[in-house]
Order: sequence, then structure tokens, then C-alpha cells
Amino acid sequence: MHKLFARQLAKATSPSGEVDLDELGKLAGAAYEQSDRDRRRTDRSISLMIEEFDSLNRGLERLLEVRTKALREREAELKAQNLRFEAAVNNMSQALLMFDGKRRLVVCNERYIRMHGLSRDVVKPGCTLRELLEHRKATGSLAIDIDRYMTGMFETLSAGTTMARLVELPDGRTIAVLNHPMADDGWVTTHDDSTERQRAEQRIAHMARHDALTDLPNRGLFRERLAEALSGVNRGNNLAVLYLDLDRFKGANDTLGHPMGDELLKLVASRLRHCVRTSDTVARVGGDEFAIIQNDIEQPLDTAVLARRIGEAVSAPYDLAGHAVVVDTSIGIALSLGDGVEPDGLLKAADMALYGAEADGRGTYRFFEPAMDMRMKFWRELEVALRQALANGEFDLHYQPLVNVDDRRITGCKALLRWNHPERGMISPAEFIPVAEEIGLIVPLGEWVLRKACIDAASWPDDTKIAVNLSPIQVTHQNIVPVVISALAAASLPARRLEIEITESVLMHNTEKNTATLHRLRELGVRISMDDFGTGYSSLTYLRKFPFDKIKIDRSFISGLPADNESIAIVRAVAGLARSLSMTATAEGVETTEQLENVRELGCVEMQGYLFSPPRPLSMIMPLFEPQRRKLAKSA
Repeated sequence: MHKLFARQLAKATSPSGEVDLDELGKLAGAAYEQSDRDRRRTDRSISLMIEEFDSLNRGLERLLEVRTKALREREAELKAQNLRFEAAVNNMSQALLMFDGKRRLVVCNERYIRMHGLSRDVVKPGCTLRELLEHRKATGSLAIDIDRYMTGMFETLSAGTTMARLVELPDGRTIAVLNHPMADDGWVTTHDDSTERQRAEQRIAHMARHDALTDLPNRGLFRERLAEALSGVNRGNNLAVLYLDLDRFKGANDTLGHPMGDELLKLVASRLRHCVRTSDTVARVGGDEFAIIQNDIEQPLDTAVLARRIGEAVSAPYDLAGHAVVVDTSIGIALSLGDGVEPDGLLKAADMALYGAEADGRGTYRFFEPAMDMRMKFWRELEVALRQALANGEFDLHYQPLVNVDDRRITGCKALLRWNHPERGMISPAEFIPVAEEIGLIVPLGEWVLRKACIDAASWPDDTKIAVNLSPIQVTHQNIVPVVISALAAASLPARRLEIEITESVLMHNTEKNTATLHRLRELGVRISMDDFGTGYSSLTYLRKFPFDKIKIDRSFISGLPADNESIAIVRAVAGLARSLSMTATAEGVETTEQLENVRELGCVEMQGYLFSPPRPLSMIMPLFEPQRRKLAKSA
């Protein structure tokens, strides 16, 4: 300040050294005013600075509040995430473990604790892998070599490879263990209880290779085992393949219903299991078809013994909900001894042998023979031709008279089907009827026989009957009663002149249903006969269940007359039984006068056989009625 005054004083001093006080006052006033202005500017600057500092401070406070709020929100979010992570980890279906690079536990969820029954006091963050495994071994949830397990695991993890394995626990559970390496030398382990999945996969695999109904191996598994067994043939381990087809099963299945048919198949499967050794294989390869691999046979006799044992076991009666059911089995046999060592060739040979057994009357067994190949081709050609024969009009009926044993009067005729093949000539019913039954042609073919027989019989004398066989399949068929009514109406033939012949096999299956069908036919006036009496299991039982009009004694008993005492006793007993039940006794297969005299003496009322006439076409039957026509004309 003194410097400013000195400068102002110098300005107010004249050269002579005099001070101009007025000038000095002016200079001092001006200096004061300037100083005041400078002070005000300074105050203003300071005020602005204070305001700016205040504004900045308020901004900082707001930013701090925002940042603090964001941090709190982030902290809350992290806490919520941690809670969700903890909830997810502890509620996941898999057990989860996480280890750091020092092999110490970082994370362990509750699923792992519960899965292995462990203690949280031991299994907690910071415990080592070895401590954990030793704890599991001590509690009985682990039964492995710990050192070997850890060595193998760390070798795999150090290579950066995920380690996966299935571990069988002592309690039978299967655990899928997955160890996945992390970048910090740690790893994540998951344990998944795959017991049910493994069992389900095993069940699926089992079902894919086994029959669902009988639990026997199916065709695929059977072929695999056959190929495996044949690989040992060159070392001297010979084997046999047996193909089985159940005889009369279709009738039982159709009459009793499919549930009963399924139950029958299960019972058959059980019996077959008991017929073989544990080293053999029994399989179901089709609806009612089974196959067996008999291992380590020394000679064909070994297989023949097994086949007979199977036949006896299968043919024993079955009790299905009160129904007595009997089935039989045909068996085809092929041997690795000479029929081939290739699965397909051996199976084909066994299949052809089965056809041979069925062609020989069923209920038996046959070994493969080269000639069967030709017979198989014949059967297949026969099947093709049979499907066309009915449409082509190749069938015809022949008739064999039924004769009264006293006056030799024709009481009726038995209709017998004949097939005149355009190339092969006359084919025996014994050859084509089984094929017709097998391919389902027996129903339309039987309907044709019934209609034609009724039409032909309409031109015969009014007191003669027409006898027609019905197969078990026809009786079971739901429209048999309408078919009979239609055939009678089309021929204008009275129902009393139609005689339906059945074998007792019709009543062996679905007794109630088939008996009801026969009763409906009987109510129409149709007569019912039991054919081939005495050749089955329970003829007397069936006579009690259904009141037949006629019993036809099988030709096997008549052929033994008069020399065979047993045949005499049987014929006498049957004839007496028929008489007491008000039934007609008819002797089949009478070929000699001596046999005729015998059956008359033994009580038979009627006969059928070559003694009077072989089966003849319609044109040759008509003249046989002439004596009766003339006799009736004279009496009139």
C-alpha cells in the first residue's frame, strides 16, 4: 500500500519539490475507488467460486447417493442370485461338488449329502477329496480302492478330459459320475442316480429280445444264440434245432377267446422250460410256434428223447378257468451233425421237418430229410392252387351210403369232398384239408360243401339223410347257424334230413359256446352225430354234456373184428351205451360180410363202408336208390 502512496505522492510533487495536495487527494480518491472496485470484483469472484463449489458439492452428493443406491441394489441382486444359486444347487436332481486347484471342496449341495447319507460336519467347504472319499467308505456308500480311483481321475483331469463312469454302490444303486476339469486346476463333479434309468434300459433291452407274453427269447435272440452255438460245432459241440407248432391251438384261441389263448401259450412255455436243460434255449418265434436249441448232443437219439418228452408234456390236459383244453404239438428237427452249420440253413431244415410232421398227421416229430424240401415245395404249390380251386370249380362231392344193418336199406349218405386238380388229378382230402384249415379257406369251402350237399340230397328219397362233416373252425365261426338255414332253404330240404357230423375236438374247446351252437342247430331239427367216437380223450364226458343223435364208431375198432377181443368189447360197449342214451350206433369202415354180421350182433344199427359201396359221384349214387323207390312204389 505504501508503494501505491509513494507513486501517487511522486505524481503530486512538482519538480521544485512541492506537494500538490489537491492533486494528491484526487489521486488517493481515485486509488481508493479503484481499490473498492477491485474488492467488489474479488468478492464477486469468491461468491461465484463458493456457489460453484456448492453446486459441485451438491452434484457429488447426488452422485454419491446414486452410486450408493446402485451398490445397494447390486448387493441385493448378488444376494438374491446367491440365494437362487444355493436353492438351485441344493434342489437339483444331481449331486454337485466343486473342488479348487488344491483339491479342497468349494461347493457341495444337499443332494450329494442325502444321496450318500453323509455328515455335513465332515463334508463341508475346505475338506479334501481324500477326506470326503474316506468318509464315504466309512459310512458304507463306497466300495472302491481310493488311491487307484484318485490316480485315474487326476490323470484324466490333467489331460483336460472329462471323466465319466458308472459306479455300482454297495446298496445296489447305479450312480453316473462325471468329473469335468476347470481352468484353475479345479473340477466339478456331478453324481446322478441312474438306477431306474438303467433298469428301464435293461427292461427295454430285455423286451427287445424277449417275447412279451411268455418272456421267452424271441426270434432275434434265438437266432443270435443259434449262431453262437453253431460256432462251437467245429469243436465237436453238436446241437439240434426243434421247431414246434401247436396243433388245435387256433380252435382253442377262437372258441375260448384271446385272453384264454394267451394263458394257454404261457402254460405251454412253462412246460417247455421244464423239458430242457439250462444250457438249452427255448424261444417263442411266432403266434403258436416255439423253437428249441438243444446243445451238446451226441446222437440223434438224444433229440428224439427230448421230442417225445416235449410231446407228452404239451399234450397233457390244461385247466383254463374250468375249461379242459387239450392241444398237441408237431415238431420238426434239424441236426448240425448233417443238416448244416449255418443258422439259416438249419432253421430252414427244421421248418421243413415241421411241415413233414404236420403232413404225417400232426402230434408227432420228424427229423429233416432231403426229400422234405420237395414236399415243402409241393405244399406251397398246393396252397396257391387251393386258393384258386374253389373259384375254378375244381371241387366235387362224392357220397358214401349209410346202410341199415338189418335190411340194407340206405338211410342216408355221407358227403365226402374231392379235389380234381387240372394237372395233378385227384388230390386226397388228407393232403388239402389241413392246408385249407391253415390258410383259413375251410370256412368258405365248408359252406360250399354244405350248400351243394343239401341241393344234391333234395333229389333223393324223402326218408334219406345227408351227413356233412363240420370242422371245429366252422362250428366256432359265428355265422354257422345262418349258413345252415340258408343252405336248407336254398335246397328246400327239411332240416330233419340234414345230419351234422362233428368230432369231439369241437367240444374240447369253449364247451359252452360250441354246445350252444349245436343246440341251436338241434332246435332247427338238424341231427347231430359224433364222428370217430373213441379216438379222443373224454368221449363219455362229451356224451353227457350234449345229447347226440348218433355215435359213429371209428373204423380202427371195426377193422379188428371179429378176431380182436378188445375191439369186440369196445364195439359192444359203445353200441350198448348208444342204445341206453337213445342214440343210433353206426359202424364205420365195414368191408366184409363177417364184419357186418359182427356189428349187427354187437348192437350197431347202421353201417358205412366198402362192403356196400365206396364213395361215389352223385350220378352213380342215384341208381342205388332205385330198389327203395320200387319197393315204395309197390307198397303204395
